[in-house]
Amino acid sequence: MPAVVLRDLLTLLKPRIGAAIALAAAGGLALATGPLPPAGTMAGLLFAVFLASGAAGALNHYAERDLDRRMARTRHRPFAAGRLSAHPLWPAAFTLLALAAVAWAGMLAGAGPALFVFAGAFTYSVVYTLWLKRRTPLNIVVGGLAGSFAVLAGGAAGGLGFEAAVLAVVLFLWTPPHFWSLAMAVERDYAAAGVPMLPVVVGRRRCAALILAHVVALVALSLLPTLGRAGPVYLAAALAGGTVFLIESVRLGRDPDRRKALRTFLASLVQLVLLLGGAVADRLLAEGV
Repeated sequence: MPAVVLRDLLTLLKPRIGAAIALAAAGGLALATGPLPPAGTMAGLLFAVFLASGAAGALNHYAERDLDRRMARTRHRPFAAGRLSAHPLWPAAFTLLALAAVAWAGMLAGAGPALFVFAGAFTYSVVYTLWLKRRTPLNIVVGGLAGSFAVLAGGAAGGLGFEAAVLAVVLFLWTPPHFWSLAMAVERDYAAAGVPMLPVVVGRRRCAALILAHVVALVALSLLPTLGRAGPVYLAAALAGGTVFLIESVRLGRDPDRRKALRTFLASLVQLVLLLGGAVADRLLAEGV
């Protein structure tokens, strides 16, 4: 198989998003109330989450190929650029991959985690991509549930409790400002494609105010797990990441230009990695690993 085809197939799976979703599941596992499952079970579950996310991302590529052609940021994607033909067998293959990942999660960790893995993939590929993205500026608000379901999948595998549930809400609140800041940076693309992302519909200044409101709420909520099993490593990571995201969101609110939108988008990634990585590191230290 030519290297370019392999690269395109990997691109379809959106591996960076898949890695973030798997990390969200790991964060849910870390904050679970019960004992951790065996290492093999945890690794298998996280890989199942990664594969389900990849299948949902590939379905997104296929369904949005017409939109991608109208946007400078996405026009070189495999289906949009025509390097892969839009054959109807593709969505069937992606759906089978998602179902296989769900079944694998079920065999490894049980029905609860498998249900959440399915819900996350379904939310992103069907609810967000097919039903909401072209119809409402609230598309990514509902689409944000995909990350929350990943947290709940991990949490359910280790005993879902207060801390993991809070982290799921944090992920729900994190997704809109993350995508809205990116949408502000590439606003012309979304306007040209006719996608009603929030900054296109309400303007940059109001969008920046909503971003800041979400960030304030999610940073405050991210500290609540320290009332339970989350320890000092988690607290330090949550404070550091939250501070970065808050500072950039305040700057964006004062001057909602493209450069500050990009900085806020990058700050959201820093906050996510620190928060979830801090949860995992905190649990590993507590377990003496």
